[in-house]
Amino acid sequence: MCLAVSAKYGDVPSVDVLVWSELPTGAGLGSSAAYAVCVAAALLMASGAISCPLKEGDPTARWPEEELSLINHWAFQGERVIHGNPSGVDNAVGTWGGALRYQSGKITPLKRVLTLRILLTNTKVPRSTKVLVAGVKEKILKFPAIMNPVLDSIDAISQECQSVLEAMPANPSPEHYPVLEELFDINQHHLNVIGVGHPSLDRLCRVTASHGLHSKLTGAGGGGCGITLLRPDTSPLAVEAAKQDLCACGFECWETNMGAPGVTLHSPSSLNTHVLHALSE
Repeated sequence: MCLAVSAKYGDVPSVDVLVWSELPTGAGLGSSAAYAVCVAAALLMASGAISCPLKEGDPTARWPEEELSLINHWAFQGERVIHGNPSGVDNAVGTWGGALRYQSGKITPLKRVLTLRILLTNTKVPRSTKVLVAGVKEKILKFPAIMNPVLDSIDAISQECQSVLEAMPANPSPEHYPVLEELFDINQHHLNVIGVGHPSLDRLCRVTASHGLHSKLTGAGGGGCGITLLRPDTSPLAVEAAKQDLCACGFECWETNMGAPGVTLHSPSSLNTHVLHALSE
């Protein structure tokens, strides 16, 4: 990427690239895309292909739309080096943030999506996306009359979820959360049917259900990670108890948000001491 950016936009000056991340690698969380987006933004800015959006005194800043498109283009090239034939959705959401709809290769950003609290759990069970995708294709070929309606239902769940997410900012009612929880549950059952579930993910769902929480797999399935929706009124004690039980299963948990901003330039003064210490080591 460095050589290609230099060839197209002029030499990138000598730089040290220091990478620090809280994302576990190989867990289906898009860590490679996050890396590619950050490196693309840094190299493009160093070469002068995009501007420095930070103004004096600004803690953080984001690039204008046309420059974000350029960052996304180069991040996708990085993803191609890493994965060969990626969908482009991971680098797109890493660039623009928020939430995106992906269907048949077309990526559409969702407008004004609320930030949702989630519990992210890594089962630490390794899986191969390639093997899982091949297994799904085999099932579809073997049982088309059974599997195609399941896939249509998964698509309908996505559309219903999109409608709810887009309605929430205008009408932030607590009534939306039970609908999302039901969609989580139905989707997880369907994903088991098409063959991308795993006993570790079933256990994750049972543990969180015992605390009144709803979970589903994220990423390729077959292990990897799951997400648990946390309502705004979810008790901190319930979240902590769920985390303890999940950790007792050998899993790893983080509280985080969905719908956060995409790639952002930070001034050193805006970084917390934990990050500054990690980068200075």
